[in-house]
Amino acid sequence: MSSQDTLPTDTGAAADITGEAARSLGTHGQLAGEISNFAVRAEQVQMAAAIEAALRHETPLVVEAGTGVGKTFAYLVPALQSGRRVIISTGTRHLQDQLFHRDLPRVRAALAVPMRAALLKGRANYLCQQRLALARSDATLSARDMVAQLEQVHDWAGRTRRGDIAELTGIPEDSAIWPWVTSTVENCLGQACDWFQQCHVVKARREAQEADLVVINHHLLCADLALKEEGFGDLLAGADAFIIDEAHQLPDTAARFFGISLSSRQLLELAQDSMREYVRETASTQGLAQHSHELERRVRDLRLAMGEQEQRAPWSRLATDQRVQQALAPLREALAALSAALAGAAGLGRGLDNCHQRAVKLVALLARTSGDTPENHVHWFETWKNAFRIHLTPLDVAENFDSRRQGLPDCWVFTSATLSVNGSFEHFTRRLGLAEAQTLQLDSPFDYHNHALFYLPKGLPEPTAPDFTERMLDLSLTVVQASRGRAFALFTSYRALHAARRRLQAECAFPLLVQGSAPRNELLERFRELGNAVLLVTSSFWEGVDVRGAALSCVIIDKLPFASPGDPLWQARIEALQARGGNPFMEEQLPHAVITLKQGVGRLIRDVSDRGVLVVCDPRLVTKRYGKVFINSLPAMRRTRDFDAVKVFFESAEAARLS
Repeated sequence: MSSQDTLPTDTGAAADITGEAARSLGTHGQLAGEISNFAVRAEQVQMAAAIEAALRHETPLVVEAGTGVGKTFAYLVPALQSGRRVIISTGTRHLQDQLFHRDLPRVRAALAVPMRAALLKGRANYLCQQRLALARSDATLSARDMVAQLEQVHDWAGRTRRGDIAELTGIPEDSAIWPWVTSTVENCLGQACDWFQQCHVVKARREAQEADLVVINHHLLCADLALKEEGFGDLLAGADAFIIDEAHQLPDTAARFFGISLSSRQLLELAQDSMREYVRETASTQGLAQHSHELERRVRDLRLAMGEQEQRAPWSRLATDQRVQQALAPLREALAALSAALAGAAGLGRGLDNCHQRAVKLVALLARTSGDTPENHVHWFETWKNAFRIHLTPLDVAENFDSRRQGLPDCWVFTSATLSVNGSFEHFTRRLGLAEAQTLQLDSPFDYHNHALFYLPKGLPEPTAPDFTERMLDLSLTVVQASRGRAFALFTSYRALHAARRRLQAECAFPLLVQGSAPRNELLERFRELGNAVLLVTSSFWEGVDVRGAALSCVIIDKLPFASPGDPLWQARIEALQARGGNPFMEEQLPHAVITLKQGVGRLIRDVSDRGVLVVCDPRLVTKRYGKVFINSLPAMRRTRDFDAVKVFFESAEAARLS
């Protein structure tokens, strides 16, 4: 069956819904008997039956499960009952922890299945004892907050069993201390390390090797598929099946790993590690110091030459820039000189030998990333305040991804709430080379028709109009007044977000929370606790956010979320499709925008009793022919262009909540 042949959602054609998994999720099944407040959902039963069949027949399956289907239980039940070794990959480390520590234990206990499960993350998530010892002996670490955090890590290191840095909640995820106490593929000493027998990464991988079910994330999956650098290839080869949750994220993740990149952090860490290891082995600051400092200086010179502003642009913009080329030449020389000096220090210590190996690789990587662009690749760069990264990203990962799967079992299940566009899975399956996969689309069981209202305002100008943002904010303030706060405002740009912040700070009568003012989880917790707040956010909050109840009763979206055509990756895809005679808008830009919009809309109704209003302020939904593709891809809600209907909805929803 091709990816265009979507299995129906109402006939059970995907599988036998009287099978073991379906029975377990049914009215008289183990989950209903063991899990409090468990609700039987026909869509969940059908999804579990389809996955059970895919596991039994070893066939690839793509499943879109709308909000409320309960896809996690729907794949965990057949996975646990299959008797097979299963790898489950999800989008983020947070979702990994939730799946492993909350959902998996509940299902395993309900089914009473004897099996071993393991949680495996990338090495940057585990404490490295060798790096910790090196950091504590480094006199250059003088920033007061980092010294205090280093001592926190040291105290915790003596207590932790797993070494998962997520346990240490007192230090922010983005703290600068983490690279000092965790390892990378480049700086890991492997079996030559004095701490190898106590290594948390090694122990986590050993547990994964022995487990029946392993929970990983897409970065880890793609790193091994593409680079074979995470060191658990035997785990993938030994698995019988793969279940990919939040699968809509996988094509972009795969593209990053099937390409190559060079960062300023890699170069600076090489310089710093080389100096630390030399001092450690010789008790002398002479020798490598000059070469290390020169490399650091040349890295910073290149960052300055790339321009002061933060940007994301094609490398061609810098390839002919005289300042950049003048900065690249001495950087290459400094890196080569450090590599030669490290070669001369061979045999002084394992750490120095490792630094030399890294230097040799970075010399080649710098030449590739700053040289000519390979065919069918996008050559681009990113800059931040004090850092940069240069990328070579393949235009198409379908062939690469499909070829990497050839040596592995055929049973792959891909699932997400947002995979189809206007009823078709073609966009997703084409990007991953899944032409032969069966597909199944399951709508949300929530009562969108009665519990949600889709408001398409009248009178707003086109998004390109100079007064669009102000007019959109006029309308948003009116809607927020009617909703009594309790709203998410999702913006497609930081410019619009900042404009909204300035305006609403002056005119909004309800508590205002703004992305960037506090960590993500803290903002969401405050939003729930306040109960009448307005949260202003951009792209990172469009998915993976779960706020149930009346605290979130309105989602306002400023524009249809088309990717910027100026983005180097999108620009290259558009040009490549045009060169092949394709239609970039219909084949790439529109499907991507539809899936992103579906993610944003999915924030509104998160539970069976939730009620809310969706406001999309972009008139193109009704003025452009493609607007129907967006509307047809969303849950079936009542639609209105009358603001009075919005007020009536909020009043009736409040009455229902209080009754």
